[in-house]
Amino acid sequence: MVSRIAELSCFKAYDVRGELGKNFDKNICYRIARAFVQALNAKTVVLGRDIRQTSPELAQAITEGLIDEGAIVLDIGLAGTEEMYWGTTFFDACGGIEVTASHNPINFNGLKMVKSGSRPLDPETDFIKIKKIAESDQFNEVKLKGRRVDKGSELKKAYIAKLLTFVEANVIPSMKIMVNSGNGAAGPTFDLLELALSKITSKLTFDKVHHIPDSSFPNGIPNPLLSENHLENKDLIIKAGANMGIAFDGDFDRCFFFDENGDFVPGQYIVGLLAETFLLKEPGATIIHDHRVIWNIQHVINKCGGLAKSSQTGHAFIKQSMRENVALYGGEISAHHYFRDFAYCDSGMIPWLLIVELMGRTGKPLSELVKIQKTMFPSSGEINFKLKNPKSSIQKVLNFYADQISAKDEFDGLSLIFDNWRLNLRCSNTEPLVRLNIESRGNSQLIKEKIAEVKKILYK
Repeated sequence: MVSRIAELSCFKAYDVRGELGKNFDKNICYRIARAFVQALNAKTVVLGRDIRQTSPELAQAITEGLIDEGAIVLDIGLAGTEEMYWGTTFFDACGGIEVTASHNPINFNGLKMVKSGSRPLDPETDFIKIKKIAESDQFNEVKLKGRRVDKGSELKKAYIAKLLTFVEANVIPSMKIMVNSGNGAAGPTFDLLELALSKITSKLTFDKVHHIPDSSFPNGIPNPLLSENHLENKDLIIKAGANMGIAFDGDFDRCFFFDENGDFVPGQYIVGLLAETFLLKEPGATIIHDHRVIWNIQHVINKCGGLAKSSQTGHAFIKQSMRENVALYGGEISAHHYFRDFAYCDSGMIPWLLIVELMGRTGKPLSELVKIQKTMFPSSGEINFKLKNPKSSIQKVLNFYADQISAKDEFDGLSLIFDNWRLNLRCSNTEPLVRLNIESRGNSQLIKEKIAEVKKILYK
């Protein structure tokens, strides 16, 4: 058991994540649960968990903490993070907690938490308050304890019904989709969605791979963003003769796309396609996007008659901006997609439904839809650097290009704008990394040259 310590280092920028047996365990979960109730005055809390081996026992510790603090636990069992998000709004609960480490190594686990209305915890108030109360480990005995209520089946039914409201069945094309669940939590929920879809259309068939949840992750931790995992998905798509491939991370709040040739589709192009899909339905709507790669996304939104607005990277910032602007959709290049009509929360299931719908509306394969964007606005993809002095290294880049730039901003990291290319450098919110993105206007060779140039400067 982890010893009680003054500071709980498992608290990160806006979630809880720690290494089992070192800075995260059942005792810490129990304390966080009690602190959660105190900080938010939470009378009802939705609780879900992923498939990791330790998640049931950690969820049990959270249940005990919530009950001991007098809260009613609305337990939805094995579920994706987005099911917890949606459940918090659907049940009009005071908050929600998901036990998950998503794509982190197998010896990690963590918590994602929201307050009423599925709103993110404020990092400067709610989150800090929970942390301080949990660290104190001082709790008074509550006279009236809470209880646990099983809400799994009720939530699943409502959640699946909500997903179906995002897609128009009459435009869904005949197609086969390869689905890689990575042995995470996605499989059972996907099966329910497939069953519901079969009642409104017979045009979709699925080739399901690594579909059964397995806490040992026999095929590796599900993180489809990693380039080393792309080859497997490419092979699976070609073998299945699929029109598209999708792959989920462990708690399926992110969905990654592969075209009919098995080629990975970078996140910024998916944001563009989803923006187009929504603007076909609601012309003039506001779309929120992160600030790392923007030219293609802004071009698509402007072309389709929408209003594009940048936000800082991170779900708390995106969701806040969406609420302030009553935005229809928000997207990050990291495959987090947020929806006004889904309590402003992110979902890994809604995006693929919408992309299928867009393919049906246009009659174009995914590769062709992406090619149009890629040709006009090629980009590097996000490149990560481990640097001893990140701020000093970023300053070197600014100094090098100071007399060449046409504009700069520090809205989210450092963005430098040139006549026909742009770069963004920012420190990660969650990892000790500096992330680089480069985009250009129709010049992929220039991107290769600038990657090499910036890399040289960073390590100089």
